[in-house]
Amino acid sequence: GNSDYFFNQGAKMSNQYFENNVNLESNETVISYYFKGQTFHFITDNGVFSKKSIDFGSSLLLQKIILDNGDRVLDIGCGYGVIGLVIAKLNPQILVDMVDINERAIRLSCKNKALNKIENAEIFVSNLYQNITKKYDVIISNPPIRAGKKIVHEIASSAFDFLNDTGVFWCVIQKKQGAESMMKLLTKIYQKVTIVEKDKGYWIIEAKK
Repeated sequence: GNSDYFFNQGAKMSNQYFENNVNLESNETVISYYFKGQTFHFITDNGVFSKKSIDFGSSLLLQKIILDNGDRVLDIGCGYGVIGLVIAKLNPQILVDMVDINERAIRLSCKNKALNKIENAEIFVSNLYQNITKKYDVIISNPPIRAGKKIVHEIASSAFDFLNDTGVFWCVIQKKQGAESMMKLLTKIYQKVTIVEKDKGYWIIEAKK
């Protein structure tokens, strides 16, 4: 349709998942994920992160994250929606916003919201925090490492401005992909930074405002 034509005008030929590439051939598949007694189904596609299975980092983050009733949560860099949608489904009293720069990822997240019959999630395109207007109790990210250190660090540092006074930033990052420099950055900005878990080289980090 017409909308595709307009998107294509600005698209770069590349298939990095953190960029917007609508020219990449689509090849949707459905994967299953069993977590806390529920089976989730996710439609994935070319050009999105971890398309063949739920990546270990996201799964570890979901196992470790602590949420309170009534929290407002932001999943930044949501990809096809695993973290935000699992949290929303398991915590119906929590409101989850999910954003990504990649329009294909956002479309998949919307499909996956419907597929898993989730009501309490809002999904929209945002380049980092550009379209974010609210404050959150919890901001979560499995940051797009291949987008580079600058963007990964921007996700972590700018989260501070979008958290409530008692808000918490959670992320997962591999040691070999910069967990130590992430810790340094977070300890400069946040009051209390904890490595909640280390497993297979993945670190789960919690930073309290």
